Amino acid sequence: MGTISAMTPMMKQYHEAKTACGDALLLFRMGDFYELFLEDAETAARVLGLTLTSRDKDSANPTAMAGFPHHQLDQYLHKLIRAGYRAAVCEQVEDPKQAKGLVRREITRVVSAGTLTDDGLLDPREANYLACVFLPPAKSDNADDPIVGLAWAELSSGRFEAGVFPRHRLEDELERIGPAEVLYREDDGRFSPDTTAPWSWTRRPAWTFAQDAAEETLCKQLGVHNLDGFGFATEDAPAIAAAGAVMTYLQETQPSGLDHFRSLTSHRQSRVLQIDAASRRSLEITRTLRTASREGSLLDVIDCTCTPMGSRMLGDWVAGPLIEIDPINHRLDAVEEFVNNENLRDDIRATLKQTFDLTRLLARLATGRTGPRDLQQVARTLAGLPTLKARLTGRKPAQLVQIESSLHLCPELRSKLERGLADECPLSAADGNFIREGYDEELDQLRDLAKGGKEWIAAYQQRQMDETGITNLKVGYNRVFGYYLEVSNAHRDSVPDDFIRKQTLKNAERYITPELKEYEEKVLAADEKAAAREQHLFQELRTATHQHLAILQEVADAMAQLDVLAALAEIASHRGWVRPQLTDDSVLRIENGRHPVLDITMPQGEFVPNDCVHSPEAGMILLITGPNMAGKSTYIRQVALITLLAQTGCFVPADKAEIGLTDRIFARVGASDELNRGQSTFMVEMVETARILNTATSRSLVILDEIGRGTSTYDGLSLAWAITEYLHEQIGCRTLFATHYHELTQLEEMLPRVANLNVAVKEWNDEVVFLHRIVSGGADKSYGIHVARLAGVPKAVGERAKDVLAQLEADHRDAFDRPTISAPDAPPGGGQFQLTLFGFADHPLLEDLQKLDVNAMTPMDALQFLQEAKEKLKSARV
Repeated sequence: MGTISAMTPMMKQYHEAKTACGDALLLFRMGDFYELFLEDAETAARVLGLTLTSRDKDSANPTAMAGFPHHQLDQYLHKLIRAGYRAAVCEQVEDPKQAKGLVRREITRVVSAGTLTDDGLLDPREANYLACVFLPPAKSDNADDPIVGLAWAELSSGRFEAGVFPRHRLEDELERIGPAEVLYREDDGRFSPDTTAPWSWTRRPAWTFAQDAAEETLCKQLGVHNLDGFGFATEDAPAIAAAGAVMTYLQETQPSGLDHFRSLTSHRQSRVLQIDAASRRSLEITRTLRTASREGSLLDVIDCTCTPMGSRMLGDWVAGPLIEIDPINHRLDAVEEFVNNENLRDDIRATLKQTFDLTRLLARLATGRTGPRDLQQVARTLAGLPTLKARLTGRKPAQLVQIESSLHLCPELRSKLERGLADECPLSAADGNFIREGYDEELDQLRDLAKGGKEWIAAYQQRQMDETGITNLKVGYNRVFGYYLEVSNAHRDSVPDDFIRKQTLKNAERYITPELKEYEEKVLAADEKAAAREQHLFQELRTATHQHLAILQEVADAMAQLDVLAALAEIASHRGWVRPQLTDDSVLRIENGRHPVLDITMPQGEFVPNDCVHSPEAGMILLITGPNMAGKSTYIRQVALITLLAQTGCFVPADKAEIGLTDRIFARVGASDELNRGQSTFMVEMVETARILNTATSRSLVILDEIGRGTSTYDGLSLAWAITEYLHEQIGCRTLFATHYHELTQLEEMLPRVANLNVAVKEWNDEVVFLHRIVSGGADKSYGIHVARLAGVPKAVGERAKDVLAQLEADHRDAFDRPTISAPDAPPGGGQFQLTLFGFADHPLLEDLQKLDVNAMTPMDALQFLQEAKEKLKSARV
């Protein structure tokens, strides 16, 4: 490419815009097309499948270019974002008819994964967060427990939060938030983005994280003198730095405005139930393990909301359940009101189904991308508010009282929009004809004038046909000549002298007349004035709506809450779920509990329910043994999910449930997610187990599935044994441990708060039937050999396995059928002769036996030896 001075004015304009947008692909509007040039064109041609052409083909340095029609913008933006690119949209911001010389163009937005607002680019059911990570300078006093600042915002709603977290929880928090894009400081060598994460990473310059600049940016955006009123303390400085970097990025990418960002919420991790990333994936709360999709997850099956904003709020609630009884009960009170009043619930849901996604409509309003249809949908949403408000009036639950008070009817705005907008409105104001007839007298007059002129032109065409005898004469219009008369060559000799030739075509001639031009001016003037007047009226309507932005955001939040509460009641009513009783005690009592996902996806009544009782008396650690495919994993997962639902404020699939508040849920289930990171299955197991043992509290709920599978049998059994003892003695939390190690059942005899459960199995005619019922006691058989036979393993292998199993099982009980492993607090050398779990150890009796000369012993000598051995064993037991 040549020097700037040698470029055309248009290419100079392009390069100025390209310099401003940095590494983003520049979509440069030229008439009805968006064009890309140079390297951007080559990238777009490859990613979007566009035809790569060139500008100035005959020059020494042709310019590569590629483009697409303007109405396909959303389609191609979606492809670019999914491919990991950022795109800058450079629009014509001046009417070409009014331009003097080159049309003025400006970058109106930079689109990245975290800055999407258009419906065509977003999943309506899911929030689209932009997050930012900031590591403050290391200090000696927190070197062992470094902290990070984390902020996240949703451009399509104006939600904005920030908090400070221990660095080891960063992945867990990002997994909870589920951002589309994460910003980080480009020159910080201490932080390496995890490129395997499902979100994109964007480097940002260091100055955007400066503390003073961050506070100034935030205060200016939020219209305050300082941030004290938002609940941030001195130790939250890293969160403020991250939030400032987020706002700077949004201001750069959205120059048209961010008026809907009016608050910054301080996120305290103590307010919500903590679930680490691995546990969140294992429990399939918002994504399934197999496909990593929403479909089939807990969130998916309980989501019967009526609005997209309700669906997104439900996702937030499920991702961050509460840990305080009063707020949970406020939700449960509201859900119960809807469960008990079906007519109320049906009316609310029917009205909500007639509304639109007000949250995202307001975001487009704030960012300057509102069209007539958006305003029309705001009006139609406001039309549903009187019904909602009337149905909630007088309701007792505190949350419904709060929602009712937040449903501001905005009657003047609603009336203005309904009077001003036609029944059918286009997406873009440029399409015109959306202001309702009768709304504005001046517009009506201009439209009548334009309409009358067009009617005159139609009559003029007929008159000319009659007077000239040219039957195929017609009046046409284009932007070059305006209105013209077209006559085919066959009738060229019949053209009157007052027709003025303007253009010769292959088969026709085009003419104008003074009379036609005179009326053309009237028609076009009226059209242009009508279009200009309509745009003016649209701006008035948009401004009026924008003035209600804050109050409409409150309305949108109230509607979303109402939608979620009614939806939770809907599923509870249809599936027979019950209200859980929340308590501060460390207990868990569930009668006939069912797995929430399977309870919904399986035919009603087919899922086998089970009880679960956790208490200091009944046992805080429940060891569940039984064969594969019998339901152990399903059982322990359902307990965790029932707990999560209860603390979300949802009814639960059970006949009765008493849930002691849980501060953390840990689920050590499966390891497939981590294998791509180069870690072995066993290493993943141990890392996740270490996290549990180091961070669980007595208020936590831990579910473990087959700990120790990734190493040798004896190693795995030893670790599982020691882990269970540690949970019992050091932490004391509620634990469900599904295991194939039947030897662990001996712990019930040694530890007072351990209880054995097993999956009931019925044997009949050498066949095994899994009943999927959890009953007390340890399983006496694993049935693994039976399962192997069903899988086609040769019979000889199965028979040999039975012999080996019998020998192995015999090694784990002593002569008195006692466990062969000492309790963790038994003193060494405490007097009890002990056989080991994994083989024979030295034993005085064994030594005596080895010294005997049986052939030289008399019967009396043998009886004497046995009597002495018996006395030694008796003494050992004492």
